[in-house]
Amino acid sequence: MLLPDRLYLGTSTRPEYLIHKYGNRHGLITGATGTGKTVTLQVLAEGFSAIGVPVFAADIKGDLSGMSQMGEMLDWQVKRAEEIGFDDYAPTKSPVIFWDLFGKQGHPVRTTISEMGPLLLSRILDLNDTQEGVLNIAFKYADDNGLLLLDLKDLRALLVEIGANAKEISVAYGNVATATVGAVQRALLVLEQQGGDRFFGEKALEIADLMRTSHDGKGIVSILAADELMRSPRLYATFLLWLLSELFEVLPEVGDLDKPRLVFFFDEAHLLFDDAPKALVDKVEQVVKLVRSKGVGVYFVTQNPADIPDAVLAQLSNRVQHALRAYTPREQKAVRAAAESFRPNPDFKTEEVITQMGVGEALVSVLEEKGIPSIVGRTLIRPPSGKVGPISPEQRQALIATSPVAGQYDQVIDRESAFEVLQKKAREAQAEAERQKQAEMAAKQREAQARAEKAAAPRRSTRASPVEAAVTSLARSAANSLGRALVRGILGSLTRGR
Repeated sequence: MLLPDRLYLGTSTRPEYLIHKYGNRHGLITGATGTGKTVTLQVLAEGFSAIGVPVFAADIKGDLSGMSQMGEMLDWQVKRAEEIGFDDYAPTKSPVIFWDLFGKQGHPVRTTISEMGPLLLSRILDLNDTQEGVLNIAFKYADDNGLLLLDLKDLRALLVEIGANAKEISVAYGNVATATVGAVQRALLVLEQQGGDRFFGEKALEIADLMRTSHDGKGIVSILAADELMRSPRLYATFLLWLLSELFEVLPEVGDLDKPRLVFFFDEAHLLFDDAPKALVDKVEQVVKLVRSKGVGVYFVTQNPADIPDAVLAQLSNRVQHALRAYTPREQKAVRAAAESFRPNPDFKTEEVITQMGVGEALVSVLEEKGIPSIVGRTLIRPPSGKVGPISPEQRQALIATSPVAGQYDQVIDRESAFEVLQKKAREAQAEAERQKQAEMAAKQREAQARAEKAAAPRRSTRASPVEAAVTSLARSAANSLGRALVRGILGSLTRGR
């Protein structure tokens, strides 16, 4: 049943396999709540890990943590294995690293404000176009002035600087209204109250730590605790998009490989696209399309294929469709659309089967040799080999304490950045203003003192004595005569020269 170059998914009228080399052609797991999507995700994650492919997956309900423990071979698992002829079925466990943006149920995950960038940060903050424009100006101003943006206090300090110098900055970068700056500051406050401040800072996550293998050659499964994170769905979606874009930026081109370098599962994928601006959806489409050449497979997990934009949906070649409900006209339309996305099977009507399948049953179509989609098969999904369901808090903490990255991200690093630079600048400006004020006060005191000294000196009579008056009168008379003589002399000279 298990083959060296294929990942076993389950059995329809035949065993259904995902060929390893097509694992980076992306995929889609869909189905209504309670139909078995999480178990399918665990089966795929275990399969990729077993062949040495690292996996990243968000754990919405905590159920994926069971992968870290040896399977318990429950009755339903044994029965399912017998029913599908899975003779190789045996309990195993997968190497796991737990992560948590809030640092409670796993190692802290951080990035810097600069690494996040204005586009994604605007998405988190739910900014309008005008506010996003101001944020872009702020980032450009920081870049031009060598200001590191690491955490939220750096961005807050930068916005204060922008607001205080709005007139000068508007001339150089474009219009900056102080009211718009204030709106962005208020949005930052909301993000901070939601716990977003814990996500920004250093030490930032190293992508290499998501691409580890264990000593026995298995791919390590990085599980992001997302139960609390889901209370801030926009932060959750934007974080995963940032992570995907980081993988795209950091990893080199590798072309077609025998197996993926990393497989990325995006659970509750509809959150990424809900109310997303077209520019962001276009970016997602671009990243999904190009990250395949970096050896990364992206698998979206959601309730309905209609949750994914058509341009992105077209990139998802490996599909597992669990049951859908079709009670309303809209749901019936979604069922038809899902059915039409599969290569038809002459043995049944896909549209009917989608609404009739039981828990753990799915329609499966993956890429076969030469990259051709397989005929859709009504498949009983194989049981996971690891424990199904969450582990205890004690088990989780023990794994966190002994993980390969233990101690690397626990302490927050707060090096000099925009906050400290602008604080220093403000202090220096205040000190200079204080020096000027003191200098002006000292000058005024000297002037006042001089006036006081002058006023206190004995007054000297300005009336001239008779002798002084006679001498002065004589001097004035002589000067006037000399003046007239000179003028006249010049004129006389001219006269005499005629």
